[in-house]
Amino acid sequence: MKGLSRSAIILVFLIFGAASLWLQISCGIPNLDPPECSASRTVVREFYSFHFGNEMRFSGDGLKLRERFLTPALIESVGATAEGTDPFTTGDTDLPKAFRVGTCHVVSPDRTRFDVLLFWKDDTRSEQRTIKVEVAKIDGKWLVDKIDR
Repeated sequence: MKGLSRSAIILVFLIFGAASLWLQISCGIPNLDPPECSASRTVVREFYSFHFGNEMRFSGDGLKLRERFLTPALIESVGATAEGTDPFTTGDTDLPKAFRVGTCHVVSPDRTRFDVLLFWKDDTRSEQRTIKVEVAKIDGKWLVDKIDR
């Protein structure tokens, strides 16, 4: 009887071990993004998280804080922005409350384009708009290069 009990316990452990392994393999969420999108999505998310977490209205000091996320070409083009507007979302003084990085399209191995969804929600308004954000790989680093509203 002792031999049977020991065999039964071993069998139970084997069954639970196999079931656990199967769950780990089958319940993983597949990454459907191409490698370029996965790599460049991080900079878009980090940039907009930083932007929304700090003063969004344009200023020279604010631009300097964001330079680590931006290409030199975008920094130059944004440098002429009017004080108090937001060149990274709407281009005006109507500031969104939240964002979400959406669909990615690979333009080339060194360039991707994202849909970034912007949200406004308060007692009188619930609105969503989409902007296009292009990201370029420059010297091995992904940087925000262009924003189309």
